[in-house]
Amino acid sequence: MSATQVLLEERAAMCDTFEKVGPDAPTLDEGWVTLDLAAHLVAREARSDAAVGLVVPFLAGHLQRVMDKYKGRGYDKLLSMLRTGPPWMHRTGPLATANVTENFIHHEDVRRPAGESPRTLNREMEDVLWKMLGFAFSKKSIPGVALTLRSPDGREKQLTKEGTPLALIGAPGELVLYLSGRKEAAVVTLDGTDDAVAVLQDAKFGV
Repeated sequence: MSATQVLLEERAAMCDTFEKVGPDAPTLDEGWVTLDLAAHLVAREARSDAAVGLVVPFLAGHLQRVMDKYKGRGYDKLLSMLRTGPPWMHRTGPLATANVTENFIHHEDVRRPAGESPRTLNREMEDVLWKMLGFAFSKKSIPGVALTLRSPDGREKQLTKEGTPLALIGAPGELVLYLSGRKEAAVVTLDGTDDAVAVLQDAKFGV
């Protein structure tokens, strides 16, 4: 199964969850309900000028204004737009792989507050998530810690090499959630010294 196929399956499942919980459901994104999150997902794909505001602070206001306009179209309209699938640029090549992770994270942003347990993901989905682990990770986030990621099926990835050894253990999806800033929602275990664990728990991550 290609990354594009994985993306389209995850996108459809995410939209089903959005539809199930409605526009006012809580999310893991602080201050956002599902209507806000749906507008974010549409804006980042449909308006590249606004999406820059995700990484350039002084353009964040422009992004918010674009999101507010999309919110004005209503929740059902936003879900209809999301169900058409990502634009071509976001569903092919490297961006398809990155977008699987983006959609997975935001799907779980809705599922976890609703009391849903971690999903059992298929191998293709886990492979994509594992590939993207650490892609946007900054070594500066955890000074003095040599962080290794491990999954229950025996996969291992060294993110940082210098410092006190620490292992972050969990399924690929749970590791993605942890490293994207959803630490409290992620089902993981930490194996290392108390000091190393404290550094990781205090580190600032986010997507």
